[in-house]
Amino acid sequence: MADIKLVFGLKDGKSVQKELKGSQTEALLGKRLGQSVSGDYFGFPGYEFVITGGSDICGFPMRKGIQEARKRVLVTGGVGFSGHKRDGSWQKGLLKRRTVCGETVVLTTHQVNLKVVKEGAQPLVGEVEKKE
Repeated sequence: MADIKLVFGLKDGKSVQKELKGSQTEALLGKRLGQSVSGDYFGFPGYEFVITGGSDICGFPMRKGIQEARKRVLVTGGVGFSGHKRDGSWQKGLLKRRTVCGETVVLTTHQVNLKVVKEGAQPLVGEVEKKE
């Protein structure tokens, strides 16, 4: 089994990371972008998450609508391509061929981004210690 890094996006704009190893990753395998996942699988009882994105082991982003593990697609914007020139301005009508990975979590998926939909009893983030 492969290791998967989870990045939880909280409602206040912060994020929390957790790494799943071995058999813990089975709960995510086969899930697609936009599907909800229970927090009980990751040790967060009462939480509900939605898969919002991720990347594979080579760093290619997950893109909705792609059914294959990895594919080169012609895009005008969205995931995997911004359409900006180097000076920061938007280039109208620009098409680029970009490599993206599919919307399904598979063994080659390295990172999965999750958004908190329903919060549980305990907070995801512990108390931040003040440095004196």
